[in-house]
Amino acid sequence: MWSHNQWQQSLYGKGTPQAERLARYAEVFNTVEGNTSFYATPSANSVNNWRDAVGEDFRFTFKLPQEITHKLQLRHCDDELKLFLQVMSPLFAKTGLWKIQLPGYFGPEALGALDTFLGKLPTELPLGVEVRHPAFFAKGEAERRLNRLLLQRSVNRIIMDTRPVFAAPPNSAAVIDAHEKKPRVPVHAIATGHSPTVRFIGHPELEANQGFFKPWLDKLCQWLEEERQPYLFVHTPDNALAPELAICLYRLLSARWQAKHGQPLPVLQLPQDARNHNKQLGLEL
Repeated sequence: MWSHNQWQQSLYGKGTPQAERLARYAEVFNTVEGNTSFYATPSANSVNNWRDAVGEDFRFTFKLPQEITHKLQLRHCDDELKLFLQVMSPLFAKTGLWKIQLPGYFGPEALGALDTFLGKLPTELPLGVEVRHPAFFAKGEAERRLNRLLLQRSVNRIIMDTRPVFAAPPNSAAVIDAHEKKPRVPVHAIATGHSPTVRFIGHPELEANQGFFKPWLDKLCQWLEEERQPYLFVHTPDNALAPELAICLYRLLSARWQAKHGQPLPVLQLPQDARNHNKQLGLEL
């Protein structure tokens, strides 16, 4: 998600070559979702370039390939998993979470396959599982079994908050597409591992997101107080203003942390040329 053409002025600065976008992104933010690995295992050259583009404190979160998670549904995939981990190994030290995103048809009957698959992964790899089957959100036995499994293995349950985008009227192609593709599931803010992870799918009007984000302020502070390392990923329907929304929400979180502990969180700030561009759009960041 770092190579977004619409961020050329709002984040990278006019004239930034595509090959330098990740490095510019990492000057502002400290983590990113690497979606490209979901569609295919990247080349070794790409992996090395990504590693070298960011500092030692930056953390990627990569999705496992859909060949493993969606097509094979975590079964009979030892060769595919071995190849993926071999190629990605140069990034192990700079990856904060490996995401296992499961399709909506991966239901309670497949929890045994998930347990077996998790047992095949190196124990030092931080993992997150995102489920979409309705049974895992019904607060019944299926969800309890899932949560027990993740707790026993210290694997994070990835939390989807799609309330903001579904509150937006379907009056644009981007919102309509998001309504069709994003899961409309309840928000269960549970920490089953060291790095609880929230994917916040925002409303296209930036100010409309603040009310939806308010409940997360105390929860994120709580996780930080528990010495966990939460991850927050912010989207909008077309992601054009996702960096601006991320910074707005982070500032709300920093203000809440300061109110509770007397000091703010580390500052996130867009480059000056990007701030000038946003002022032209009427956005004060």
